[in-house]
Amino acid sequence: MGRDVRGGPLRGRDALLLAAAGGERTAPSTFSPSYAVARRRFHAAARDLNAVLEGFPLSGRGPDGESLAVDVASVGAARPARAVVVSSGLHGVEGFFGSAVQLAWLQGVRAGRTAIPPGTAVVLLHALNPYGFAWRRRANERNVDLNRNFLDAGEPYAGAPPLYGRVHTLLNPDTQPSRTDFFLARATWAICRHGLPALRAAVAEGQYDHPGGLFFGGHAPEASTRMIQERFWAWTRDAGEVVHLDLHTGLGPHAGCQVLVEPVHAPELGWYRARFDPARVVSVAEGGAYAARGVMGAWLGRHADGRRYRFACVEIGTYASLCVLRALRAENRAHQFSTPGSGPYERPKRELVECFCPASRRWRRASVGRALEVIEQAVAER
Repeated sequence: MGRDVRGGPLRGRDALLLAAAGGERTAPSTFSPSYAVARRRFHAAARDLNAVLEGFPLSGRGPDGESLAVDVASVGAARPARAVVVSSGLHGVEGFFGSAVQLAWLQGVRAGRTAIPPGTAVVLLHALNPYGFAWRRRANERNVDLNRNFLDAGEPYAGAPPLYGRVHTLLNPDTQPSRTDFFLARATWAICRHGLPALRAAVAEGQYDHPGGLFFGGHAPEASTRMIQERFWAWTRDAGEVVHLDLHTGLGPHAGCQVLVEPVHAPELGWYRARFDPARVVSVAEGGAYAARGVMGAWLGRHADGRRYRFACVEIGTYASLCVLRALRAENRAHQFSTPGSGPYERPKRELVECFCPASRRWRRASVGRALEVIEQAVAER
């Protein structure tokens, strides 16, 4: 069972952290400097709306000893015919952006700028990978990419794209960070040899043979994965129709917004293009983005048990793909081989946050606005 979450106004260290990040002067003001602060603010905003708020604890602690949990806030109809789910932080560090969007949406409802139609519930899943959010990682405590971890029963957690094996040592050095490993030059050579689309697909598809490597899908369902698989439909209050938006960053044009549709949902592509801005809708099945194994939305779609479930990844672009890959590589290396708190450990962490949640006010304002537009289109009665 979930437990009721209590909270209060930001005080002490949390307030200082928020001020250091720009405080309420930041545009928009919903971005938080840490998982702990983001969680406190999410709780407060949900309570302000009298939302049904539950926390589902996970093992482990954050860098300052804080507890970790997936938090669920539900607003709207108690017995909905339709539920709109907005999830954040499946890829840990991307929770800085996703949490900001969720907070902005809650504040918008509170201010009367948005409304929930009768018979509809909106369910916010905050920080599906709280460890990665807290420790500024894409992966969880076992280096598992949770969005490669949702395999069906009997499907082996094994294998890797052949091209991944050829670039494994480039992507996953097993030494402490170095300023002279010439990653960009070596990566450029790999792109020239294999082609960027093939290399991007091989790297990002997911692999199950290198536990310390990038995009590792695990060897069994992780705790967060099992929680989502077991509780997701209860979180939707057993609505017969579910629209699920999963918030992500790091892919696509800077501050651009894409609504990515998984192959399992491709037969309903017309619905997505009618519901959302058709210029933003990209079908993974049609080659607009890389396909991956073990994706959360695809698994839920295969296990909807008669419900009408539609999933989309709302993807906001940040930096060029090679820059993002370099940041992921550097952080993974530092997390595994550097001393926590040291310069070689902290620099890649800060760079990873910048790569997935740029500090630019223009990017933050535009990106939150575009994500909110997608949410409003999903929630609106038609």
